[in-house]
This record gives sequence, C-alpha cells and structure tokens, in this order.
Amino acid sequence: MMNRLKDATSPYLLQHADNPVDWHPWGEEAFAEARRRDVPLLISVGYSACHWCHVMAHESFEDTATAQLMNEHFVNIKVDREERPDVDAVYMGATQAMTHQGGWPMTVFATPDGHPFYCGTYFPRHQFQRLLTEVRRVWTADKESVLRQGAKVVEALNSQTTLPSGPLPDADTLDHAIANLRESFDGADGGFGGAPKFPPSMVLEFLLRSGEREMSGKTLEAMARGGIYDQLGGGFARYSVDTAWVVPHFEKMLYDNALLLRVYTHWWKAGGGESARRVALETAGWLLREMRTPEGGFASALDADSEGVEGKFYVWTPEELRAVLGDDDGRWAAGLFEVTGTFEHGTSVLQLPRDPDDPGRYANVRERLLAAREQRVRPGRDDKVVASWNGLAIAALAETGVVFERPELVAAATDAAELLAGVHLTDGGLLRTSRDGRAGANDGVLEDYANLAEGLITLYAVTGEARWLRLAGTLLDTVLDGFADGSGGFYDTADDAERLFQRPQDPTDNATPSGQYAAAGALLSYGALTGSTRHREAAHAALGTVSVLAGKHARFAGWGLAVARAALDGPVEVAVVGPPDDPRTAALHRAALLADVPGVVVALGSGDGERGTGDPLVPRQAYPALLEGREPVGEAPAAYVCRGFTCRMPVTTVEALEAELTT
Repeated sequence: MMNRLKDATSPYLLQHADNPVDWHPWGEEAFAEARRRDVPLLISVGYSACHWCHVMAHESFEDTATAQLMNEHFVNIKVDREERPDVDAVYMGATQAMTHQGGWPMTVFATPDGHPFYCGTYFPRHQFQRLLTEVRRVWTADKESVLRQGAKVVEALNSQTTLPSGPLPDADTLDHAIANLRESFDGADGGFGGAPKFPPSMVLEFLLRSGEREMSGKTLEAMARGGIYDQLGGGFARYSVDTAWVVPHFEKMLYDNALLLRVYTHWWKAGGGESARRVALETAGWLLREMRTPEGGFASALDADSEGVEGKFYVWTPEELRAVLGDDDGRWAAGLFEVTGTFEHGTSVLQLPRDPDDPGRYANVRERLLAAREQRVRPGRDDKVVASWNGLAIAALAETGVVFERPELVAAATDAAELLAGVHLTDGGLLRTSRDGRAGANDGVLEDYANLAEGLITLYAVTGEARWLRLAGTLLDTVLDGFADGSGGFYDTADDAERLFQRPQDPTDNATPSGQYAAAGALLSYGALTGSTRHREAAHAALGTVSVLAGKHARFAGWGLAVARAALDGPVEVAVVGPPDDPRTAALHRAALLADVPGVVVALGSGDGERGTGDPLVPRQAYPALLEGREPVGEAPAAYVCRGFTCRMPVTTVEALEAELTT
C-alpha cells in the first residue's frame, strides 16, 4: 500500500498518512483508479482541529478491520476542507440536501465520476462497518441504480437557481435588517438564536457601523467575559455549546480570532471601553505568541484536544488553582474565575463575570496561571498558512496596531503580507496555502483573493506603502475577470479552476465572510481610493443579494450589510498629505484611522505633487487617485475629507479633522 499522503502540505492529511487505509489525495488518479477497479469512491472530508474527525480517525481509520473493508471495496480519498473549500462546498451541499444537516467529518460515497449517492457525517465504528458492507452490497447487486441516483443528485443540485438579486440596499433595507436581527437576539446573554452559539463577527461589524450599541455591546461584553474567551492566554474558541458562552468547543481558529480582533478594535473606537481594549490586545498577543509561523505567516488552527481529551489544556479545578497560587490566591482566583465545576469531571472553564477588585493581584495571578498552563501538553497546531485567513489577520493586526499604538502588530501584519506576496502570489495567480515556506498546489478561491485584497488595502492605509495597494488591485482585477457570474455576483472558483460536478457559489456568510461580500468590500475600498468606476460599480452589483436577505435572513448577510452601510456613507475618503517624518502628518493620519465612520478609506501621501510616496519604481497609475492634487496648506500637513472625490476644504489640526469626520 502506497503512502500517498506523506508529502502533503496539509497537516490534516499528514495525520492520516500512516493509517492502514489506502488513502488517495483528491485528484484524477483516484478517480481513474475507481473507474479501473469499478468501485465507488469513499470521500472523507475534515480538518486538523476537528474533534469528531479525530474520534472517527481513532475508531475507524486506525482500525485494521475497518480499513480492510474500505481498501477492498472502495477507493478512499482524504480531503482537507481548508485546502479545498470548493470540494467541501459541493459535497456539503449534497450532504445537507440528503440529510438536512451537515458537519465534519463529512463522509460521502460517490460514483467513480464523483457523483454523490450517499452522504453523512460522523459514524461510530460498528455503524460505519455496516454501512460499508451495505454500500458494497448495493453497488454489486444494482450498480446502475446507484449510478442513476448519483446523476439525479447532481441534476437536482445544479437545478437550484442562484439567490435572487436586487438593487444596492438603501437605508430602509438596512433598518429592516436590524429589526430582523432583533427578533433572534438573546437579550439575556447576547448573541443570536440558541445553542450552540457562534461568535457573530460579521453581524457585529454591521451593527457597530450602524451605531447600534445594544445588541453589539451586549454580545461583545458577554463573549469577553465568558468561557468562549481564553481568560489567560487570549483568543476565542470556535463556539459555545450553551447559550451563555460558558463552555466552548475548544478549538481555536485563525479566522475567528482575526475577525473578532478587528471587531473588538472597532468596538473600542465606538466607545467600548476597557473590555474592548483588553480583549483586542490580548487576542493580538495570542496571535503573535501562538499562531505566528517562522516564515511570518499565521497558522490555521489549534486543536480542541490534548492528550486525547477535549479542553484538557484549558480547564482547572480549585485544587489545581491552589497548587499553583497557594491557598489565599487560589481561593480568590476560584471565586473570580467561577471555578465551580462547570465542565466535565469537576473541572471548570475560566470566566470573568466581573472586573477584579484588585487589578494588580489579578495581573499577577493571571501571569502565574498562564506560566503553569504552559507546562501542560499543548493542543496540536495546524501550521499551514491559508491566504484568505491571513488576509483577515493582516487587516486586523494593522488596524489594531495603529489604534493602540503597537508598532509590533503593524510589523507582524507586514511580515505576513511579505510572505503572501513572496510565496502565494505567482504569475498564474494566487495559491491558497503554504507550509514551512513551501507553496501548496491548490489555486486560491474567491475568498482568498478578496480577503487578501482587503488586508493589503488596510495595510496600505496604515503604512502608506503604495505597493500593497498595487497588489490589491492585481488581485481584484483577477476577481473581476475570472470569478464574475455575468449577473453581478461571483462564483467561488475561477473560470479556469478544476471542474467539479457543480461550480460552487454561495453569497451568504458562514464562519467567514462570503467570498462575494468580501469581494464587494475590497472593491468598494479600492474604488474609493483609486476613483475606479469599474470597481465601485462591481461592488454595488455584488451587494444586490443583501436586499433579498436583509429582511428575513440578516444573520447570513452580516458582511454584506456592513459593506452596504459603508457604501451608503460614501464611503468617506480621507487624504492625508505631508512630509512623512513630520509628527503633524502622523497625528492627522492616526486621527483619520481612528475615525468611527463606516468603511472609511485613508490615503497617505507626501504632498510633493506626486501620487503616493513618489517612488520611481511604482507606476504613476498605481498610486491612489485620492491623493491627486492634494497638497499641504502652506508649510502644514493637511487632511482632506471627501465623498466620491468631492472634498471639503483641507484641515491642518487633529481637532478640525475629527470635527469634519463627525459631520
């Protein structure tokens, strides 16, 4: 049996490289082998931080009897959903259509052409063995019926029409969205709907941009004080299994934390106070401490499990607290963090339901507990670098760094951008993943292009380095040329991507912003900086589905609603010009970036008559047109506040700029 996974760049595939199952990676070789042997495909989809993926692996894929059934009667394909979101999307659509539910691990039986005919998620070992035997029996007894079933599934999935689209949402539409969100808002504990509760990052961004403080503030405060937030190390777990954010599903994902870091920074700008600042800086610190790779990128995820037990790394008993802190501090900490047996076997997830009465003691206790926790066996880390999620991290770290005057965060964002530019960007486009500085083989999907463009535009706004804006423009040109569906929306894969049985297209948000709405946001900002009508009009067209979703399904269009709010506001454009080494220029620049204005875009120039920095190596057309003709006022650096390139009179003081931005 060949070990076909040993050279994979995916840590998830490498976890399965030594299974007794004869795994194939996704590819034509597996399909050809299934046709040659005249057997079905068994496609298993998961990701490295997935708890139930580990359970099924231990129960079934490491079991020789189960592996023998799989090897004798199927061609087995292992897929990392994070490397191949397109493959995951089309088979998840089939799984949800057949079973009315979904999740990972995803288990799909398909014809040698890849047409799914039976789908499910996790199966216990004995149930899985019976299923393998039954599928093999049906395939052998009536293969033609199975083939027809697969063809019908594909036909039904492809017959589904895309979501209807409408005009650019207006103010009434966005108000209806807020009303719709209020219907499912949990007034007691924050968040929307019941358990399990996921951090509603994109919805919170929309609410903050809309000036809605009740639902956003309640949710952000509750999450910050709950067990879903790591009170010692910073960073958020994937979701809470209860409605009060107490017990998390302990895996930590880069995308969640990048999105939440940006939201908490924006909450601070909107008046969120010390809670917002604390969580933003602690989460940023966690990203740099635990998720940064040696090459300067950010790893994908931390497992929920350590030593085979979910959450073992994070939970505490009163006795453990006293052993680390002594009796007095141990009892104090147990009361502060509510260590009362909220989890399994008498352990507790740490919460912070109230501010400590002794901040100095709290800081000392937290530091000692964190040091003690570092001696435990750590959860595994998926250290592949995903372009999309690193784009989210670049945007969040750059903004947080400038807001809280932490240059090391801006430097980390820049390092990640350098890695993406040097390893992921090629003459043929954008590659989705890398590991150890080595690029993966899979092309980027829409969210990779869009979220990386968003990150680079934000990095340009913070640093004034025009090359980041130029790279964003290159990515967005590919979006417009290779992903457009011809009716204002975007497919999730490029027109030259591998053809699956369905070309995926989903305009709704999931754990991350939908590719379509992420593209709309980046296109809108880029158009505002460069004056490109093409980019602005494409952004407006991509937001048409928001008008359809806003009134009844606003929770699934949060990022689109946030972008639409910025579009209705202009968005506001601020051009700051002045000598780069003049502290007055820096003060105006920071004031512009601190503005609590929906989707504000900021351009920074030297004011020497050129666009941008005047770098002779950068073509003139790469500089933001927003800087064209903007000059200092006399000897003083100046800021111009504009909408649609129509600008007010320049101002030269921070106070005057703040006044301009609030009117």
